[in-house]
Amino acid sequence: MKLHQLSPIRTRKPQRIGRSGKRGSYSGRGQKGQRSRSGHRIRPAERDIILKLPKMRGFRNKPKADVPVVINLRTLAKRFESQAKGGAAVVVNHEALRAANLIKKDYKRIVKLLGQGEIAFAVAVQGIQVSKSAKLKIEKAGGKVA
Repeated sequence: MKLHQLSPIRTRKPQRIGRSGKRGSYSGRGQKGQRSRSGHRIRPAERDIILKLPKMRGFRNKPKADVPVVINLRTLAKRFESQAKGGAAVVVNHEALRAANLIKKDYKRIVKLLGQGEIAFAVAVQGIQVSKSAKLKIEKAGGKVA
C-alpha cells in the first residue's frame, strides 16, 4: 500500500442548513421569530390602525371649548379701521367680530385679544378676554376694556 492510495476513515457530507440562498446557516432570515419560519404572515397595518380607533359611538374630533380663539390688535386695527373714522369709540364684542368675519357665526368658544401690533383709534371692548399688553395699548389709544 502506498500513501496516495489511503482514503479517509469516515467521509462527512456538508450539513444542510437554512436551505435556499447561498448565505449559509440562517440564509439571511436572522435567528428566531415569525419571519425566520416558513409560511410566516405579517398582519396588515390597516388592521392595527382600525384596532386603535375609539370604539364608542358618536366619536368626533371635537375642538376644545376652553382653548381661546386668539385675535391680535394688528388684525383688529385692519378690520375696524373704516368704522373708526367717525371719531367715536368702536365697540368690539362677539357680534362685531362675527360681522368682521374674525370668528364663525356659530362659535361658542372664548375669544382673547393679544397685544401684537398697534392700534391708533379708540376701541370699547365688551365680553372678550384681553391680555395685559393689549389692555395697555387700547387704553393708550383712548379706548376702554369692560
